[in-house]
Amino acid sequence: MRLAIVWTIVCKELVESLRDRRTLVRLVLIPILLYPLFALAMSKLVGSEAAAREARSSRIAVWGELAEGLQERLASAGKIELAPWAGAPPDVREGLLSGALAPPREPEARPEDAPPPPEGEEPPPRWTEPENPVLAAARAAVSDRKVDAVLIPWPALGTELARGGKGAVAIYFDSVRADSAMAEARLEGALRRARRAIVADREAERGLPEGFSIAYDVVSRDVAPDSRKVGQILGSMMPMMLILMSLLGSFLPAIDLTAGEKERGTMQTLLCAPVRSIEIISGKFLAVWVISLLTALGNVVSLSLTVSRLLPDVVVVDPWIFALTFALLVPVTLLFSALFLALAVFAKDFKDGQNALMPAYLPLSLLAGITALPVVELNPWTAYAPVLNIAVLIKALFLGEAPLDLLFTALVSSALYACLALLFAARVFEREDVLLGGKESARAVLGLGRRSGGAPSAGFSLAAFAGVQVLFFYGSLLIARTSVAVQLAASQVGFFLLPTLALVVGFGYSPRATLALRPASVRGLAGALLLGVSAWVAIGGTLLRWFPAPERFARELGELVLLGGQPYPVVLLLVAVTPAVCEELLFRGLVYAGLRRAGPAVAIGVSALLFGLAHGSVYRLLPTFSLGLALGYARHRTGSVLPGALLHALNNGLAVSLLYFKPPWTQGVMEGELPWSLTAAGIVVSVAGLLLLRGSPAPKAPEEDDARREGEAAGGGAREA
Repeated sequence: MRLAIVWTIVCKELVESLRDRRTLVRLVLIPILLYPLFALAMSKLVGSEAAAREARSSRIAVWGELAEGLQERLASAGKIELAPWAGAPPDVREGLLSGALAPPREPEARPEDAPPPPEGEEPPPRWTEPENPVLAAARAAVSDRKVDAVLIPWPALGTELARGGKGAVAIYFDSVRADSAMAEARLEGALRRARRAIVADREAERGLPEGFSIAYDVVSRDVAPDSRKVGQILGSMMPMMLILMSLLGSFLPAIDLTAGEKERGTMQTLLCAPVRSIEIISGKFLAVWVISLLTALGNVVSLSLTVSRLLPDVVVVDPWIFALTFALLVPVTLLFSALFLALAVFAKDFKDGQNALMPAYLPLSLLAGITALPVVELNPWTAYAPVLNIAVLIKALFLGEAPLDLLFTALVSSALYACLALLFAARVFEREDVLLGGKESARAVLGLGRRSGGAPSAGFSLAAFAGVQVLFFYGSLLIARTSVAVQLAASQVGFFLLPTLALVVGFGYSPRATLALRPASVRGLAGALLLGVSAWVAIGGTLLRWFPAPERFARELGELVLLGGQPYPVVLLLVAVTPAVCEELLFRGLVYAGLRRAGPAVAIGVSALLFGLAHGSVYRLLPTFSLGLALGYARHRTGSVLPGALLHALNNGLAVSLLYFKPPWTQGVMEGELPWSLTAAGIVVSVAGLLLLRGSPAPKAPEEDDARREGEAAGGGAREA
């Protein structure tokens, strides 16, 4: 072998590879920029999370009577909030007060001067507290996040301290939860300082040398079971691995089915065939998605078998966790497949496709990797972050703490991102120049040019809904510290109404055609009025009877809509009138107008579903979806947004009025016990309202005709000028 020739070929290949600027960007510029930015973002995240945790007070449940002076010492320690008997079941409270529940007896400690065990003999296993009512109750209180830790001064503590003896206290905490671990550290530090003060007082009274005695033992008990600790380890590593493998499952097939076909010359052949662009994108997308889904399935199955083989018999991860993990990967694979397919189609060949996808691949990989940080958990902020929400949701499943509302929010947001990626891919595949390797601006591909009237497309309306929903969610978190009234007003006007108007006016759509700003017939308004006064009774007496919301959720929602004791006119304006205007212009205006081309049934059903999802709670989904169907039907039959706004305002206004004034005859109604007679009356009135809407005069002209007339009028004015 001639080394000189080998060296010449190496130099030639390197020059050809590095000649491409995109290769240099991928090899040099992206790592130089990406990793420092990622490190800075993570340091800020970890630092802000640690600072926020340090600033929060630890809520400590005290199950028992603290000795005289000890409670004052703990309360004055700072950032410790004592909550007597918080989360304690009645039987545990009674047992502790009566002395029937005593601290479990630990084995005697090994003497310090005892000889070490013989070589080869295993040390005795670490003592763990056996299951008992106190441990189970403390675990439930801490796991449910009612408190951060549980402090139990055992019944003999006060007596022992009074006679100069030694009492005992126990701290129950969850080592997996950072807030609970910090609460344990704070509490143990405060107890040790208090003990030193008690010991110093005793020694001073008896003239004993310093350090002679000890007042009490402080024993910390970790309530996290072994399965939860294993879940912490698996939940930190597995989401990143599974998502990365799902990424790879769609990365290469997306390039091969787009840029690879261009390189092989088969894309032109496909375009010459009698097929539509939507059929091409659908077939390619389904092929890429199936490969990505099979990759995810194979990794989940392999993971489950590996974990079951490696873990000891005493720690078992339920199979349903792996099944749910695979189900959660479905929206992620949808997002990856659609996004990679849309980006890869801009490339001319396979190598160009890799360069095009790497800028998207790296950030998505890093989002999945953030999950390994212990401070990153499922919360309202992460539930809406793409890819990260599914990763932290999988982590929460392994930890056994996935709240239903946040799980619902994470799945809905992931579905929104997947739909946006699919719409983007469909838009790209409509551009024949792009499919043939030509160049088009992003503005032209995305259809962001300004129109001259008309109504938006379904894709634009769905993308607008997703954008408004994300803006509403993160915007509402930014104003979370303001009053409830300010939050509601700012959310409705700032995050619903203004973006809707800005999108319609900014893109040049016809406000009259898009937002249905036309008068309605008297018959249509009368039907909306009847539905407005009866829909809440019909829905509450049927759906909520069979699918009731949790009592705590219903109580908190009732307190929320009263806006913290605001005057009745303010409550009525913000809870009834403002949502009726802002939400109807978005859902029965902008969203409905785009979906209308698919037919009234699709427009009514999809806009109602999005209306229900936008309320952000699984418990409110069915009632708001049912109300959305009535609102959409009013929009369809009258061609106007006004009947829906009237129906919406009356529905909310009557409900909030009953909550505000609480007349005696509504006591059972307010507790969710609607009698069948009242339910039947509400259904009859609702049916009458629907019949009036059905018989109302149809709109004089569809939205497209309105837009055409506006365009003709504008053109005539220009000619006259």
